[in-house]
Amino acid sequence: MKLTSTFALTASLLLVATATPHANDALPPFSWDRVPVYAHVGKTSDDFTPEQLDFLATHFDFITIEKHQASHKHGSTEEGFVVAAREIKKRNPKAKVLFYWNASLDTSSKRGVYKAMKTFPADGFLKSSAGDPVLRRKTVPNYDLTRQDVRDWWSDAAAKAVREYGADGIFADAMGQSPEKGLDDEKLAALVAARVDLLEETRRKIGPDKLIIYNGLLKDDPKKLLQFADGAMIESFGHPKYGDSKEQLAASFEATHAAAKDGKIVVLKAWPGFSFRETEMMQKPREELSRLSQERITFPLACFLVAAQPNCYLHYTWGYREMHGTFDWYPEFDKPLGPPQGDATRTGWTYEREFAHASVVVDLENQTARIDWKR
Repeated sequence: MKLTSTFALTASLLLVATATPHANDALPPFSWDRVPVYAHVGKTSDDFTPEQLDFLATHFDFITIEKHQASHKHGSTEEGFVVAAREIKKRNPKAKVLFYWNASLDTSSKRGVYKAMKTFPADGFLKSSAGDPVLRRKTVPNYDLTRQDVRDWWSDAAAKAVREYGADGIFADAMGQSPEKGLDDEKLAALVAARVDLLEETRRKIGPDKLIIYNGLLKDDPKKLLQFADGAMIESFGHPKYGDSKEQLAASFEATHAAAKDGKIVVLKAWPGFSFRETEMMQKPREELSRLSQERITFPLACFLVAAQPNCYLHYTWGYREMHGTFDWYPEFDKPLGPPQGDATRTGWTYEREFAHASVVVDLENQTARIDWKR
């Protein structure tokens, strides 16, 4: 017997949601006409070329510019961001462009690519109970967000990004990142609570009409964080290393629906079976990576279509730099989709969903999928 999924809305409620325009102009424009997509990309060596800017502005209305943007040319992420955001919005005035700002880790400590680091509070990095630096991957310092001065510094930099750099909001990365070791339970609990404080303080400074999207919907309590954020990313959506189990994907479907039901944006970061962190794969010719990505798009795209609600976006690349697939395009993204005819139904580990112009079936048990495009 086919059972309606626990995350299903009724068709009538869904039709109301899709027909009701969003009053909040801060949100990126959303449409079911085609697969709703999002870009998240940076280019360290230089500004985006005119052709790359044209591509971004033409294909995406929702974009995050990653850390290190044009830092080799301009000397800082901030200066590179200003150029990229200005040029994208010149080409596409309706585009929402976010400033990448890691909420847990100093991603620039050895490169100095953020001007904001010049005013980082003294001794503001996280330390273990033994007084040693708490490091991610043995090299990257963690911010001690339990300190008010560190949170003030971070939120002030976020506010400056929207006031002075032209950002439509902030992408707060690693919001659910837990230090690998070195903290006792009391300090760890204080750190988790401080993340909520950080978003509340940032919201107060940037105002209600700018976006906060954080990475880590499946990590800390989303209801607490989403009080002050406009949405979140699930980065492990179908990742070959840690996100492709049937249980993980089913949990992603549920979390996506719960957040979107409350009017939040959800970005589902899907992967083509490999990532930029795999050294051997990255040695393959660029053309082969693009070919593999095209061959493997059906399963992650179908999973997205099963989960997607209004204001949900697909991000399908193998990384976050210009050479990781952002400037590839897929025929599936140009096909008419149309609004869903209801939510997905579930039988065991198989999900089915109908759109105006597509029928979708996903088998999480066997990691297979089919999308039948109707025209």
